[in-house]
Amino acid sequence: MSDDRCPFCLLTSERIRGSNEHAVWIRDGYPVSPGHSLIIPRRHVGSFFELSPIERTGLLELLDEAKAVAQAEFNPAGFNIGINDGPAAGQTVAHVHVHLIPRFLGDLPDPRGGVRWVIPEKADYWSLRD
Repeated sequence: MSDDRCPFCLLTSERIRGSNEHAVWIRDGYPVSPGHSLIIPRRHVGSFFELSPIERTGLLELLDEAKAVAQAEFNPAGFNIGINDGPAAGQTVAHVHVHLIPRFLGDLPDPRGGVRWVIPEKADYWSLRD
């Protein structure tokens, strides 16, 4: 199943860094850090929650592969892994994809909270306790 208007359904083979029967991984076209990758199911589906268990397994296998390549190429100190599921969560391409974002010491003055910063007013729960 594919959508001829979906950029992830129209990927060229040159963009694909790794693949298996159920998914592919590419480097993000607008990376927020070196090695920022996307893991994308082959089947056009909007939500992670619509994936079959075997498709989820395929995604996670490629997540491991993309992480190993990013580690070898860029030696990050950590990673953020995220899925924007639905427009209210910030999803702009209606084809589920997993972001693997390598993180580096000093890339932010205080990286605490990580993905909690999607809602900045609620991200910092520690300042009142410090």
